[in-house]
Amino acid sequence: MRAPDLLAADIGALTALRRDLHRRPELSSEEEATATRIVSELQRFAPDEILTRLGTHGVAAIFDSGRPGPTVLFRCELDALPIFEISTFDWVSQTPGKGHQCGHDGHMAILVGLAAEMAAQRPERGRVILLFQPAEETGAGAADVIADARFPSIRPDYAFALHNLPGLPVGAVGVRPGPFTYASEGLAIRLSGRTAHAAQPEAGLSPAACLGALMAELSALPARLGHAPGASLVTLSHARLGEPAFGISPGDAVIHLTIRAIDDALQAALMAAAETLCQEKAAAAGLGVSFARHENFAAGHNDPEATAMIEDAARALGAARAEIAEPFRWSEDFGRFGASGKCALFVLGAGEDRPRLHNPDYDFPDEIIAPGIAMFERIARGLCG
Repeated sequence: MRAPDLLAADIGALTALRRDLHRRPELSSEEEATATRIVSELQRFAPDEILTRLGTHGVAAIFDSGRPGPTVLFRCELDALPIFEISTFDWVSQTPGKGHQCGHDGHMAILVGLAAEMAAQRPERGRVILLFQPAEETGAGAADVIADARFPSIRPDYAFALHNLPGLPVGAVGVRPGPFTYASEGLAIRLSGRTAHAAQPEAGLSPAACLGALMAELSALPARLGHAPGASLVTLSHARLGEPAFGISPGDAVIHLTIRAIDDALQAALMAAAETLCQEKAAAAGLGVSFARHENFAAGHNDPEATAMIEDAARALGAARAEIAEPFRWSEDFGRFGASGKCALFVLGAGEDRPRLHNPDYDFPDEIIAPGIAMFERIARGLCG
């Protein structure tokens, strides 16, 4: 991408902000200090309104032209990850066990830069909404924001977001219409039997055999259901049988799964099939079974019209294009905004030789702050002038 023609964004100041946010990570639904910092940054650009505590700690800055036109929302994320950072640069996380290894610090800097651009040349029609969303990493944040009583006042006609992506050339833009990110949800399964002395296992009811069978059969469930290869996935993420003791025949077991699918309907069917399989196996073994669901993400589906706007912006800015042949198996709760308006998510290359997302040494590349702002601004100007 050629050097973006930005009116007002101070890239040096935004880099310093990004690094300071990196030093002070907060986990999902705990982003109070981060949100307070973002509000103080936004106030410098005098938006027409700032909404706070959307959902939990969400912040929205509203630039309103006062004239008829679309409401266009740009979203970034406030939260960090429960990861021990191993980097040694000056802006390394100051909170052990927490870090911005997904690059949300950079996404926030980009959206603050977009605020500077909107303040320097306000929209000519409609409204531009800058949403700093909490709790993306757990899948709760978008749902919480949408459930907030104030969300209808900012409900978008169009919504856009980006995610930095190592493995692609710096500044390259990747997007495709249709399915873009998978739905996913965690399923915790507990099998309940009865403990016994290890010398008399027959006096108890061990879930060991049932656990072993389920570990094999659950992973094979998509094929058994006839799902197309790659359309869904069951990943065993944790298993426990009883306690680490030699004198006890176990009476309980736990299995944790992550279940993913290319669309919400297939995801719902796969979740139901997994629970049914567990119930059948448990009943046959005389065991009790219970379930808990965690971190629900809707599938991300890029609207064709919104996708075309991203492609037009990338072309106008001379950005390199990254071919996205298939949807990403990872999940992003931005997909929930598709129920409110035409939305699209794109990826922005972070460099081909960088550590991958969620690696303990990942750090957002500051050189893509300006290209990210330029992409968002180009889209905003096309819709709102």
